[in-house]
Amino acid sequence: MEKVGAVMVVGAGIGGSQAALDLGDSGFKVYLIESSTSIGGVMAQLDKTFPTNDCAMCIVSPKLVETGRHQNIDLNINCKILDVSGEAGNFTVKVKKKSLFINPDKCTGCGVCGQNCPVEAIDLFNEGLSKYHATSVMYPQAVPLVYSINKDYCIGCGVCAGVCKAKAVEYDREDEEVDINVGAIILAPGFDEFIPQKANKYGYGKYKNVVTSIEFERILSASGPYAGRVLRPSDGDIPEKVAFLQCVGSRDYTGEGQPYCSSVCCMYTAKEAVIAHEHQHEVKPTIFSMDIRAYGKDFDKYIIRAQEEYGIQYIRSRISSIMEVPETKDLRLRYETEDGKVIEEDYNMVILGVGLNPPDDAKYLLNALQEKYNPVEMVFSEVSPVIGTHAGPGTVAVAYCCGM
Repeated sequence: MEKVGAVMVVGAGIGGSQAALDLGDSGFKVYLIESSTSIGGVMAQLDKTFPTNDCAMCIVSPKLVETGRHQNIDLNINCKILDVSGEAGNFTVKVKKKSLFINPDKCTGCGVCGQNCPVEAIDLFNEGLSKYHATSVMYPQAVPLVYSINKDYCIGCGVCAGVCKAKAVEYDREDEEVDINVGAIILAPGFDEFIPQKANKYGYGKYKNVVTSIEFERILSASGPYAGRVLRPSDGDIPEKVAFLQCVGSRDYTGEGQPYCSSVCCMYTAKEAVIAHEHQHEVKPTIFSMDIRAYGKDFDKYIIRAQEEYGIQYIRSRISSIMEVPETKDLRLRYETEDGKVIEEDYNMVILGVGLNPPDDAKYLLNALQEKYNPVEMVFSEVSPVIGTHAGPGTVAVAYCCGM
């Protein structure tokens, strides 16, 4: 069978985008497939990255723009892999391109349709902390800058079609299925954050001032719901005492979470505590942990700097329960110290340092690939993607990345 000199990269987060750029710069034709309406993944949601505290969007945005403009990269958003056939060196991938109900070839990204849309929807990019319109783009710097209509919320009022000068709105635009011929496939599905159960002991989903780390990232972000100010969701006040809880959903053998260490939580929690104090000096963070796993080069120095320069307090203990104080909406934490004392202490806000899980569609992708999947090393890296180097030509490799 003839070998095909094209590569498909499934997933367009920072890992998949960098893989596509490297392949494109090497002269390969690359089909970059993304399930959402924009590329960038989790890293686009972050405020800063550790250990340098560099702006996450400043790092990722140039890469995304380059990916969208690269002559060797065919970018496909809002897609789903339906089937993979063929063999190593010559795969045929059936891809479903789900309709945006806006013609991407006509849309100029002006945003007039979104500004005039009368319907509010939950803003998933801001982790539900704000609302956006049923006609929208995922985030202001989105690549490609193409608007889409969320038909789950759209009431069919016709306002967006009426104000669109490019005549890009097409309510009857249908899904499209295409066959793409490639010689190799790289899976870069990224990760999903662990979502605590609603009825857990930490009160997530019950108390407004208990948020996950990814939700706190959006609170810290200048493009987030509070424009970068550290405010608690219940009343918009500045939380002076903030508690960070480590290992939520990681190293958990109770069955609620995962038994493994997610490897990045200790560092991104320290980073969030430092950035929160930088944004609002009134904020005094305390981190509760079993131990600290600062596994990278000079990461331990970052922890020491957080304690000595920013006054971040570390307490080695697991929180046994959290109860809300009705009058103030503060949170009462109960924990045992290393010397055996049981303490109850009130905090204005609690951030859960959640672990990382394989994405929900990972099993679906592997089932679609069936025996064509060639396991390679799966690596979590804080910024740069690591692609398995043990995969031969025409095989299916895996790239994992974490920008927390």
